[in-house]
Amino acid sequence: MAEYAHPEVLVDTRWVRDHLNDPKVRLVEVDVDTKSYDAGHIPGAVGFNWQTQLQDQVRRDIISQQDLETLLSAAGIKPADTIVLYGDNSNWFACYAFWILKYYGHADVRLLNGGRLKWLNESDKPMTTEKPSPVPSNYKINGTHPELRAKLPDVLKIVEDHGQNLIDVRSTDEYTGKIIAPPGMSETAQRPGHVPTARSIPWSLAANTTDGTFKSSDELRAVYFEKGGVDAAKPTVAYCRIGERSSHTWFVLTYLLGQNNVRNYDGSWTEYGSVVGVPIER
Repeated sequence: MAEYAHPEVLVDTRWVRDHLNDPKVRLVEVDVDTKSYDAGHIPGAVGFNWQTQLQDQVRRDIISQQDLETLLSAAGIKPADTIVLYGDNSNWFACYAFWILKYYGHADVRLLNGGRLKWLNESDKPMTTEKPSPVPSNYKINGTHPELRAKLPDVLKIVEDHGQNLIDVRSTDEYTGKIIAPPGMSETAQRPGHVPTARSIPWSLAANTTDGTFKSSDELRAVYFEKGGVDAAKPTVAYCRIGERSSHTWFVLTYLLGQNNVRNYDGSWTEYGSVVGVPIER
């Protein structure tokens, strides 16, 4: 993993196994819900529910500063701790949690490369259904980083002046407008299609299909710059349907390829495809 721009943000399964009893390392499994976590997880890991714990439950928004402080405090996490995130779907939701934690300024956040699948595929890696009982902390956030987040006006400006890269990380069928959302997804837009000027680079091109780990830096550069046409000299905004897949791309571009000024549009197509009067392409 030394080939990446910031290899320190990725850890492998051996590293996690060797740090299971390290009081300064806090493991967090993040999935769309906690069903997988409840069925078995890495010993010592707490489980965060992406739907109910990392999003505001009243507004369509990210979790508030106060609610994140409460969540991290209940998990016994302190500002100086190393938080190691992992989850299902090649770390979709773990990447979203990584983005949230960086938005709110946590210093040391890392991903288990390959996530839950990688751990499960290795027979010598322990699993448990026992939930930890951490001693609550008093986590306080000292500042936020809004520069990591894109909002609708930012995207509309890109459409108007073409001054930044815009990456649609959804499937090809979503990008072309054949479908609005993957089957079974309840949160959708009013119209299918994509944002004008957006390049279609599905998030899945960054992950190895066998174990969910990230592809090599050379392979990733080919995906985004050589084949994808992303201009490395320009700022970039990534979007998907609701912001979790695009956080995966945000992580790849920022930490593995070392791109500066990459933002995640968490409103994504659910917001953009429902706004009256905005331009849409198919």
